[in-house]
Amino acid sequence: MREGSNKMVSMTQLSNIKPPENATAVIVFADGRLIWGRGLGAETAKIGEICFNTSLTGYQEIITDPSYAGQIITFTFPHIGNVGANDEDIETLVPAARGVIMREDITAPSNWRAQQHLDTWLKSHDLPGISGVDTRALTRMIRDQGAPVGIVCHNPQGQFDLDALHREAAAWPGLGGMDLAKDVCCDRAYEWHETLWQHGHGYGQQDNPAYHVVAVDFGAKRNILRCLADAGCKVTIVPATASAEEILQHKPDGVFLSNGPGDPSATGRYAVPTVQELLARGMPVFGICLGHQILALALGAKTRKMHLGHRGANHPVKDIATGKVEITSQNHGFEVIADTLPDDAEQTHISLFDGSNEGLRLKDRPVFSVQYHPEASPGPHDSHYLFARFIENIQKAKTA
Repeated sequence: MREGSNKMVSMTQLSNIKPPENATAVIVFADGRLIWGRGLGAETAKIGEICFNTSLTGYQEIITDPSYAGQIITFTFPHIGNVGANDEDIETLVPAARGVIMREDITAPSNWRAQQHLDTWLKSHDLPGISGVDTRALTRMIRDQGAPVGIVCHNPQGQFDLDALHREAAAWPGLGGMDLAKDVCCDRAYEWHETLWQHGHGYGQQDNPAYHVVAVDFGAKRNILRCLADAGCKVTIVPATASAEEILQHKPDGVFLSNGPGDPSATGRYAVPTVQELLARGMPVFGICLGHQILALALGAKTRKMHLGHRGANHPVKDIATGKVEITSQNHGFEVIADTLPDDAEQTHISLFDGSNEGLRLKDRPVFSVQYHPEASPGPHDSHYLFARFIENIQKAKTA
């Protein structure tokens, strides 16, 4: 299935190509390249930007991260699905990812927490996948040429209209300029009380919160909300389109700007004025991922699409003030341009992979944000202290 995985094929040639024997899935790229493999998950076709994630664990959390809206995930770790799927390890009820690409077939689950086979879980969410792919070669292609547009099609009969698939892939505009936060955020305000998972106990409940935080949902992961609740907060979640007036009606002690998918400049058309009003009111603010980018735009900085983005649970980030290095979990395809930050803001963290911006703070107000994911779902816990920092800012603001 892996031979010729990077072969370039023109549109006029596609109709003449016959699938290899036993091929039940194909990736058709916008530029005409094809990768054949074995189908898994739902028997359908989905289009998106093809990226890769280097995490060794947490595939279910990754697939259900709303930040993957519009994307097809290539897993560089070969053994995906070996611990099955369950109802606890999800970051949202309806996955926003478009599909998955794997090297090996999914094996029978072997874990005491498994409730079903990953293939069954993918089918239940209408997510197609392909295995038997040389994911190393595909990852190198993405690394060198950037994240391509492609379509994954699973057909157990091995019958594919390659010309139609190619036309669809070639016509897809890509993530630049897309506002996807509206597609994955909540449609009305609600409260969150669930705290972090503990072995033998499962998830807890925050019954005696000390503070009230409003989380603006650009595509929030559940474990971020759990971290806020675990830190002593009553959490009220509002849609991405909520105005500053609507947020302030909840009388929050602080505002959290969540992660999410798409182009921050597109989401910023309605989110930036809201954040600017919150900043003008002196509200403590903490942003993560897309929330970090939206905050930067609200301060007058600029963002841009990255060559291939950061996606994995092993990204080293340096705290500029302390020199400490954190190993972080990341998932983003856009970045803040550090040189465009205003004088009253400073860069706090940088990526040791490529030097890109990973954090900022305001010098005169209780406002900060990071590009990475401190909730660690999946990933290391090196950055959990950021939730405590947010609480400290809230405490100082309340006593000022």
